[in-house]
Amino acid sequence: MHHWLTFNEINNTIMFLSFSGHTSDDDYQRAYQHLHNKFVASAKAVQIGHAIDGENEIGCMICGIAWYPATCDPADILLAEHQREEGIFYCGDVQVMGEYPTYAERLWKEHHVELDIRPEDLIDLELGTVDFYTFSYYMSNLVTTHKVTDTVKGNFSAGVRNEYLTYSDWGWATDATGLQWYLETAYDRYHVPLMVVENGLGAYDTVEEDGSIRSIHDPFRIDYYRQHIQAMDRAIENGVDLRGYTTWGCIDVVSAGTGEMRKRYGLIYVDMDDEGKGTMARSRKDSFYWYKKVIASNGADLDDSFEK
Repeated sequence: MHHWLTFNEINNTIMFLSFSGHTSDDDYQRAYQHLHNKFVASAKAVQIGHAIDGENEIGCMICGIAWYPATCDPADILLAEHQREEGIFYCGDVQVMGEYPTYAERLWKEHHVELDIRPEDLIDLELGTVDFYTFSYYMSNLVTTHKVTDTVKGNFSAGVRNEYLTYSDWGWATDATGLQWYLETAYDRYHVPLMVVENGLGAYDTVEEDGSIRSIHDPFRIDYYRQHIQAMDRAIENGVDLRGYTTWGCIDVVSAGTGEMRKRYGLIYVDMDDEGKGTMARSRKDSFYWYKKVIASNGADLDDSFEK
């Protein structure tokens, strides 16, 4: 194994604060200092990994969200850009480019943050830049400076409802074009290989008894994956060096965002409810068989047919 990641969704240290809505400057001071320490630790890990084996490649991992302005008001355009800078670019810029971006000063001043940064930290950041960039991607968010009534509120998503998109039962926008935007934007910004290491749809699944077989028909999940795989193909055609893609997830697990088992992402169904009751039996969903075919064709065969 020669590919490693340091911290999972490292930018959540800051994004969780912005989503909570109940934070103080002290909270931001602790979060930004904590994040700085993680940057240095990651940079040191990169240097150690390279020293151990010259074939090792070490990457970062960002919780990827596409933010759009809700209107063409310049104030909305700027708000969306500032949201991207704080939410996704801040961590990627430091870990890929090896230094803090110019807009970091603005972010710190907004919450009166004063970081304890030692001279040797800056050297480590410069020497420990990552070899590739990975991210998770599930949805996009719409932001505005204007008062609106049609809003959406889900875990890790909030703001204006996008009339051009459909939403999951948990308020996440299905936006494959946002994945294409993210890939093309990140590659143009960083010029390092990319990987999508989380992508999927949390949804209710229904178990049906087909004779002796427990069936879970989830065409909505298949359609979600197909849209996003097609978006990746478009990004590759436009020059993006995309090295890999993994779904979230292979098997149903308790949702990290809501603590629910019924919010299911897996290609394999697990017989357990929100209270932890069930047989724990595993059953392959239709999406399992479909995705098996997709893997075998390296993403070329995306039609609805599959064999069980």
